[in-house]
Amino acid sequence: MGGAFLAAAVLARFGSRIGLPTIPLFILAGILLGPHTPGIVLVSDPHELEMLSALGLVLLLFYLGLEFHLDDLKTGGRKMLIAGSVYLALNVGAGLAFGFALGWGTSEALVMAGVIGISSSAIVTKILVDTKRLASPETKTILGIIVVDDIFLALYLAALQPILSRSDSLGAAVLDGGKAFGFLLLLALTARFGTKLISKLIHTSDDELLVISFLGAAVFVAGVSEWFGVADAIGAFMVGLMLGSTTSGERILKLVHPLRDAFGAIFFFAFGLSINPGDLPGVMWPVLAAVVLTAAMNIASGLVSARVYGFGPQAAANISTTLTARGEFALILATMAAGAGLDERLPPFIAGYVLVLAVLSPLAAGRSHWLARVLPGKRDGGENDGSGDGTDAGRLTVPA
Repeated sequence: MGGAFLAAAVLARFGSRIGLPTIPLFILAGILLGPHTPGIVLVSDPHELEMLSALGLVLLLFYLGLEFHLDDLKTGGRKMLIAGSVYLALNVGAGLAFGFALGWGTSEALVMAGVIGISSSAIVTKILVDTKRLASPETKTILGIIVVDDIFLALYLAALQPILSRSDSLGAAVLDGGKAFGFLLLLALTARFGTKLISKLIHTSDDELLVISFLGAAVFVAGVSEWFGVADAIGAFMVGLMLGSTTSGERILKLVHPLRDAFGAIFFFAFGLSINPGDLPGVMWPVLAAVVLTAAMNIASGLVSARVYGFGPQAAANISTTLTARGEFALILATMAAGAGLDERLPPFIAGYVLVLAVLSPLAAGRSHWLARVLPGKRDGGENDGSGDGTDAGRLTVPA
């Protein structure tokens, strides 16, 4: 584990000198030092870091929840729903059509719809942090789309499971979906109406006790979420949403920062461990076609979202490039596909597709002003130029 941290740190330091984002470098460290690449092997079995990787994902989404105000949900609910629905319709629809076009099978096409259709919450969070855009107005739109994505994700997984297991029980699928939705609703209601009680329970002047308390709450709720068919990271996000509105919210935001960075690095490193470069050449052309399709759909949805919120081309470019990343959810689907005995080309396709977008998305997000120059729309002289003028620890601002 020490070697994993150091390898990630060395590559990230090197990358920062030449202007590369940290995410693909952490992933590259995992590939180079994993069991599928000749040379030094730090971790022979990726499952050895599974718990630490899960903790990294939980902390990334917990931090995201801290940054996302409940006021944002109340004031932007309708717009958020429109933007998120358009994003899903374009990307999931394109993924389903692409899956059928490949001719690998109906189940494979349904998996492809989720792989291509749903963005990576973890990588999106890291991109927003790295580009210092957490305080930018369009970040509220990005996070809103992520929330809609995550709600869809819970229902999609519940519906997909009986299909992959060759189950014909529609009732079981509806029951699983209902459990997931009910648990999410319970967490949302607690976040909305239980703030005063939660504030009293979590408050302490001792930083050590506060860290243990919020970390325990985030991990515990993440674990319980899995029992109800909800992704653990979504449960952690909801805990962050609850605690971010308490009197201790600002302190928690500062205290979780180093934990988020350290274990987030392990999450991306562990992702790299799971990738076998030898499997990638056979699916190279489908991967490249899917990357082009994803870029096109994200630009289209970014333009629609910017129009809904009244933003200009630069905000549209920021939304498009930031949400292009695919990651942890696609890897979950790859594991499910392998376990269900689907087409053997599907897992390496997913690995290659995610790796390419994990590299391209942070690079594109950092240079989104290039895309903004060719996008249609009114250009406001005061619009964010994409250079990251927000502050990492800043709160999200709600546009008028």
